Amino acid sequence: MAERINVIIADDHSIVRQGIRQYLELTDDITVVAEAAEGNQAIAMINAYRPDVVLLDINMPGMTGVEVTQKLKAQHPDIKILILTAYDEDPYVFSLLQAGANGYLLKNCDIEELQKAVRAVHQGKTVLSPVVADKIVRQIQRTTPAQPDNASSLEDLTNRELEILRLAAKGYTNKAIGQDIGISDRTVQGHLANIYAKLNVASRTEAVTEAVKRKLIDLD
Repeated sequence: MAERINVIIADDHSIVRQGIRQYLELTDDITVVAEAAEGNQAIAMINAYRPDVVLLDINMPGMTGVEVTQKLKAQHPDIKILILTAYDEDPYVFSLLQAGANGYLLKNCDIEELQKAVRAVHQGKTVLSPVVADKIVRQIQRTTPAQPDNASSLEDLTNRELEILRLAAKGYTNKAIGQDIGISDRTVQGHLANIYAKLNVASRTEAVTEAVKRKLIDLD
């Protein structure tokens, strides 16, 4: 039997919550344990039920989706947050992802896409609507300076390091990367340390950005 995923839905529209709940619970592995109609209630429900995944809208009374995300990630960093909203404006997208959201879907997605997204963020992956992913790529391209001619003289990444970096770019955790390619998360961390040294960076985000700049990987 598949691992059961406990979900809380936070949205200020009752009919939206009911529809999402109905379709998610058609699956064998997803259970909606609670609903919240506003931000403070969402925090209270999350503290009470400790779900695996929170489906979170942006504009709610009490606390915004950004505020809920920031507070939740500070209190319960292991709980996954999947934004489900009608808004795709840049300030919303980048504020929520910077606050720690694990995924960002638009409400025009179909139900199968939503079900898959819940499973994916539960597994430690990042899920983005195509429109949102395009915004991130464009932002990287806008803020990325041209590389000097000697960039290629830096030590090359191995095929394994490139494989790990591609998965990191998709938002996989060390554990998820290890499970995907059959190594321990500690070995993954060792490879990441080598990647950081070779690219002269100090974090995953910097490594991914640098690799994209050098065209070592892409975000497709």
